[in-house]
Amino acid sequence: MKSLVWSFIVTILLTSLAFAQAPMPDYKPKFPGDPAHSDAEAAAMGYMRVVVNAQKNYSHKHNGKYATSLNALVGQGSFTKRMLAPKRGDYTVKFKGTEKDYSLWMTPATITQTERAFFVDESGVIRTEENKQATADSPKVKP
Repeated sequence: MKSLVWSFIVTILLTSLAFAQAPMPDYKPKFPGDPAHSDAEAAAMGYMRVVVNAQKNYSHKHNGKYATSLNALVGQGSFTKRMLAPKRGDYTVKFKGTEKDYSLWMTPATITQTERAFFVDESGVIRTEENKQATADSPKVKP
């Protein structure tokens, strides 16, 4: 009888472990080589690309200087006033900038396999972390 109980407990534990490591939900890539794991990630990285392009436009118009706030980017490329909100879907935006450089973080409420944290700076390279806040030292997002 004891072995039957232990067998049952082990089966329950193994089943729980299998469900905990279930594959990511089905995500349909938005374009060839899309590195996103979810719609929320696709939106976060899309926002970052818009900011990078807006900074390029701003820098071109201001003798190589970057915008020091997101507000200064309104009207640059496709960056609009609506994009100033710090909450972007499941993500929170954090921006820090000087005339020489800038950093942008996109962080979900909970970092998971399908909602990673992202970072980008004036290099334009988006970086990510699956278990903590992303930084300039984080791995590059892979397509």
